[in-house]
Amino acid sequence: MKNKYEKAMDLKDNIFKRLMGVTKETAEEMVKILQEEYDRKHTRRGRKSKLTIPEQLTMALEYWRQYNTFEELGFEYGVAESTAHDIVVWIEDTLIKSKKFALPGKKRLLEDSEDIEIVLVDVTESPIQRPKKNKSNGTQGRKKSTQ
Repeated sequence: MKNKYEKAMDLKDNIFKRLMGVTKETAEEMVKILQEEYDRKHTRRGRKSKLTIPEQLTMALEYWRQYNTFEELGFEYGVAESTAHDIVVWIEDTLIKSKKFALPGKKRLLEDSEDIEIVLVDVTESPIQRPKKNKSNGTQGRKKSTQ
């Protein structure tokens, strides 16, 4: 039976990108980098993972794309919640360390460059209409008669 990554690789390129958030070529490059690091890390010591590298990458892409909880991911992939977290963090760190998938730093953003496009989004609060508080709208409390 095919895992999610293998099923996704059978999809058309545009559907794959919509589901995974990256192109097939990018995903294959990520798998290659992760597999090299995994093999280097596990030549000396350590227990092998229950999930293959493509399955781990699929989990991370799903987390980044859909922002599922680690509990949901762990259940879906048959691992513990903490294992799902560790896998996503390891993949992030490994891809950033490879320098192929790292975002530019803050200094780069501050430099005057035409390559970076800045988009501003107005997220200020806007007033909404609320009913006015007055005696006719509110519930009247019972008055205790003191006769």
